[in-house]
Amino acid sequence: MAGTSPAMTSLGWEKEMRFQAFVFPLLACAAAGYFGYHFQTGDHGLKARADLERRKEVLAGELAGLKEVKDRLERDVALLRPESLDPDMLDERARAILNLAYPDDLIMLKRRQPAPDAGTGPTGALPKR
Repeated sequence: MAGTSPAMTSLGWEKEMRFQAFVFPLLACAAAGYFGYHFQTGDHGLKARADLERRKEVLAGELAGLKEVKDRLERDVALLRPESLDPDMLDERARAILNLAYPDDLIMLKRRQPAPDAGTGPTGALPKR
């Protein structure tokens, strides 16, 4: 250690210790911030979990509707089985599929809503000349 005094060595060591005491907490805070950010907004974070919970609720409602449709179809199929053939159900399905009716049937047509015309004003009146 030629050329260095004991006071310089002690002072350099204290500077290095202060630097290390500053760097470790800084790195720890940076790591905590990184992991905290990804815990909140990452692919598997809290926001993604909330989105999945909302999607789960929507899909549960859709599943309930599909189960109702399935039950209705199963009931209709059961009525069309040869063991328990319901003539009214068979007649109804045949008419619906073939789009036919008896001559003495009363047919009720639904009136369509007229399409909004671009030439009419907001009140539906004809434009003034």
